[in-house]
Amino acid sequence: MLPLSEIAGLAATLRGRGSSVADVVAAAWGVPPGVAAFWRSSASHVFVLEGAYLRFVPAGWRSGGGLGAVAGLMRAYGSAAAQPRPSMAGRLVETVRTARGPVCAMLVAAAPGEAVELEELGAARAREWGAALARVHRDAPELADLPGPFGDLDRAADVLAGDRRLVAAIGAIRAELDRLPRDAGCFGVTHGDFELDNLAWQGEHVTAYDFDEAAHSWYAADIAHALRDLPAGSPLTAAFLAGYRGIRPMPDADLARMPLFAAAHTAGWLVRLPAVLDTEAAPADPGWLRTLRTKLIERGVQQRALVLGAYGA
Repeated sequence: MLPLSEIAGLAATLRGRGSSVADVVAAAWGVPPGVAAFWRSSASHVFVLEGAYLRFVPAGWRSGGGLGAVAGLMRAYGSAAAQPRPSMAGRLVETVRTARGPVCAMLVAAAPGEAVELEELGAARAREWGAALARVHRDAPELADLPGPFGDLDRAADVLAGDRRLVAAIGAIRAELDRLPRDAGCFGVTHGDFELDNLAWQGEHVTAYDFDEAAHSWYAADIAHALRDLPAGSPLTAAFLAGYRGIRPMPDADLARMPLFAAAHTAGWLVRLPAVLDTEAAPADPGWLRTLRTKLIERGVQQRALVLGAYGA
């Protein structure tokens, strides 16, 4: 997630759903001013155009430098992924100077189809969901520029220096991850966030988007994060795994590590949280910013308890 100061700064440029900053960025794709309409700010700022989404982050932000690899990965998947559109200069990623500083940007075609909520899923679509992720793993190109697995954990001792128990627990998670095999059967290019919110469905065909968290990691870690909203023992989990195994193997020994991967994902979120909470609350803050800050702090308390419950001494 972007820092709260960055989210608030972009929000201050909005006039209705338009933004002078977004207009400058969209111009790199030949889009006239006033067309890009604000949708949300989270991992990136997202504006809606007809049939496409404009996404951008500050050039110095941690994900900015990886957009080129992400765009190349999405292009390589063809119809299985939403496709980035070349700019007027023929580039998939542009660095654009704006009044708020340089940003890295992509314009991504809208994925064809509709979103499916968990309550609407059913066993057949759960199987196709699993099969779609298996194809992402099976068909990934070789990309050296993607980050390695759970790199944020390496910063825990510096970022969370005042919380010794949490640092020790994250160190235990990191040590356990470091002992895992990384052979081609269990480790490779992963999507990073293959949840239902990042998929569009046309019948049984699935198109994935939001590859911002793509990395070299364990395939079972990708499964663990994709299924994080399903209750334990859900028949949809069994259907998902059946669909996955219909495309490529997934040994039970790898699946047994899913609690470790879930803890690692949670720990990584906690390491990133201080950079997100980069401003103190102020009386002049708009209500939505106060609410967002409160929710993030409350979630941090909950996530810390989960990590300590599993790995705390």
